[in-house]
Amino acid sequence: MDTWVWIAIAAVAAVVVVALIAAASTRSRRRAHLRERFGPEYERAVSSADSRRAAERELAAREERRDRLDVRPLSAAARERYREEWGAIQARFVDDPEGAVRQADSLLVRVLDERGYEVDDDPERRAADVSVDHPEVVERYRHGHAMLKATGGDDGTENLRRAMVDFRAVFEELLEEEEERAVTA
Repeated sequence: MDTWVWIAIAAVAAVVVVALIAAASTRSRRRAHLRERFGPEYERAVSSADSRRAAERELAAREERRDRLDVRPLSAAARERYREEWGAIQARFVDDPEGAVRQADSLLVRVLDERGYEVDDDPERRAADVSVDHPEVVERYRHGHAMLKATGGDDGTENLRRAMVDFRAVFEELLEEEEERAVTA
């Protein structure tokens, strides 16, 4: 009878070891997926969260939220219309830097809205949604908003210029990425 007990203990131990290996493998695959999908945003999330696990839960939640949205490409006509509007906003920067940057931010919100992203009044929420599809430029979106808020003092115009440059990078990514998809499809 002792032999059967030892066999049962060994079997249970083997099952536990296999379960632990499977769990570690699943976590590893999930981590690799999130790193690949979010790029630099993964590291930013990990560094600002209480733990890696909490950051990964947050990123997975962003991914799930994004998957529920009906994100779609812009039409060629819409892309051209937005490009023309961006050109006018850039030209306005010389005479009214703050107004131009606020218009640029508003244009980004309209582009995101037309593409199917939710565009509530929370720029960080928009950034989280954008980070799923555009992790390479989402930090520029955040930085542009930070520069827009920091318009007082001697650095005001320089901060507005930085915001405009950041918003332009995001704008170009939102339009360019869709053009690439259309060419490869």
